[in-house]
Amino acid sequence: MHHGYEEPVYLISVVAKVLTIHPQTLRQYEREGLVMPSRTDGKMRLYSQRDIDKIKMIQRLTRDLGVNLAGVDIIMQLKDKIDEYETLIEGLRNEISGLSKKSTQTKNPLVKHKNSYEIILFGE
Repeated sequence: MHHGYEEPVYLISVVAKVLTIHPQTLRQYEREGLVMPSRTDGKMRLYSQRDIDKIKMIQRLTRDLGVNLAGVDIIMQLKDKIDEYETLIEGLRNEISGLSKKSTQTKNPLVKHKNSYEIILFGE
């Protein structure tokens, strides 16, 4: 069975076992606002693959780089802001590209490349 990236399907016990993390740690991440799993009608936490990837990033930052949870929160907020700006920039590039195609004065497009970022964390 294939689930969507953002579809909440994993119980806290499954996530804890797969990531070798204590369920209380996952609850702490939720209290800190770092991960917000969905809830069933019975209030059980359900995590999506996006949540799991976020938790993996939190683990890398805290375990491998020694960042505290306040620092993790700031890093994640900055990453979200960068993603938002990249989406805006891409939309503007598409708009400019469309305008340059309409123009008969120029043969070269105004937008030639797209820069992107990725957070890379190196382990030992």
